[in-house]
Amino acid sequence: MPNRQPEASPLTSDLPEEPLSHGLKQRHLTMLGLGGVIGAGLFVGSGAGIGIAGPAIICSYLLAGVLAMLVMRALGEMSAAMPASGSFSVYAEKALGRWAGFTAGWLYWFLLVVVLAVEATGAAKIANGWLPSVDQWVWVLIFMVVFTVSNLAAVKNFGEFEFWFAALKVGAIVLFLILGTLAVFGLLPDTDPVGLTNLTGQGGFFPAGIGGVVAGMLAVVFAFGGLEVVTIAAAESQDPARSVARAVRSAVWRILFFYVGSMLVIVTLLPWDSLEPGESPYVAVLDSIGIPGAGQIMNIVVFVALLSALNANLYGSSRIVFSLAERREAPQALLKVSGGGVPRRAVFASVAFGFVSVVLNLLWPDTIFLYMLNAVGAVLLFVWALIAVSQLKLRRVIEREMPERLTLPMWLFPYLTWTALIGMATVLVLMLFDDSARPQLLWSTGAAALVLAVAGLRELRERRSGKQGQGTTPAP
Repeated sequence: MPNRQPEASPLTSDLPEEPLSHGLKQRHLTMLGLGGVIGAGLFVGSGAGIGIAGPAIICSYLLAGVLAMLVMRALGEMSAAMPASGSFSVYAEKALGRWAGFTAGWLYWFLLVVVLAVEATGAAKIANGWLPSVDQWVWVLIFMVVFTVSNLAAVKNFGEFEFWFAALKVGAIVLFLILGTLAVFGLLPDTDPVGLTNLTGQGGFFPAGIGGVVAGMLAVVFAFGGLEVVTIAAAESQDPARSVARAVRSAVWRILFFYVGSMLVIVTLLPWDSLEPGESPYVAVLDSIGIPGAGQIMNIVVFVALLSALNANLYGSSRIVFSLAERREAPQALLKVSGGGVPRRAVFASVAFGFVSVVLNLLWPDTIFLYMLNAVGAVLLFVWALIAVSQLKLRRVIEREMPERLTLPMWLFPYLTWTALIGMATVLVLMLFDDSARPQLLWSTGAAALVLAVAGLRELRERRSGKQGQGTTPAP
């Protein structure tokens, strides 16, 4: 008796057939998940969090990491069941309607294109320090050209390129953890066991109280952004459902270990109040244990980390806007795909702001970095919230329509999904009352309101014209 093919579910039957290549391997996806989130926010920005919370920054990273893990698990559940190049934008549309898919997709695209310009600017500052004769804006232009060409190549070449970029960052963190742990126990030359002196001295483990932990979390939570790109890339892998499940499982635990482990080593080895503002705590630790040229070593690592994140974000932004075009939420001209399965016009559209940032760096090289970061400060939390709400709605439908695809179920559903939503709402409220975080929240809220207004106007226009929506239909 011939095997019967399972009937198509309403959740998957209206997904567009992907014309993109399937050249990404499992190792590419796993390293993309790790590399997309390990950047300057960890290597340099973590110093600001330590200055706020002291040793309790470990708790701040743990809380932020758990929140990111819950969101990624919810997203991984949907991605394993319905792999799509638009990822959470597609799921938001199915769960909540076209306005949600439009909003999630365009907000995330806006976030990525601004962040990739910020990363190019950060890398340009380092390169300018090495070669002061070459202006900062010239370096930004060089990076934009190089990575545009990289993303126009076959996706397997992009995957290989990003694999080795990310491998260097991961290797640097693993080596740091090994050296730091040996130094903690006095097993390196000229070192003595440090004990708990730095964890309990200088005001104790909680020198700024619980308020310091909260403020530290506000400073570090956005460092976990970038994990989402792995679910976007899954659609171009050889076995999307299985690949994304494996990548999400491994990436979230390793990221939490790298982040929390690094902070534990740093605050154990050094008095938290000895770190200079703006200085990388990683450099300070390596200097303290006698690693020669620690500053330049970390400069190279941060430089590679920024370029790796730039590369991954350009990839993610091009696929998101391509998916929007597939669902008629973006110009149809962006659907043009090369013979190698690369959406080249979507790549050009996504890198455009990076080239605009060349001019911005020429005009305001010292201030544009801060303004660009403020513009997207809280957008990530808005996107995460849409992911959680979408998972709440779609989980029951997946269980009913295609239970065999529920291969990466959310833990303790629906309680942990609601916990993640409450956590995100709490962070947003805290940002409103924090003087340093408030500008980011206000700028990001303005951007979200603008995208929502455009989505509402589009739906209103379609209703008035009597046309049926061309996107995917919401889940029942």
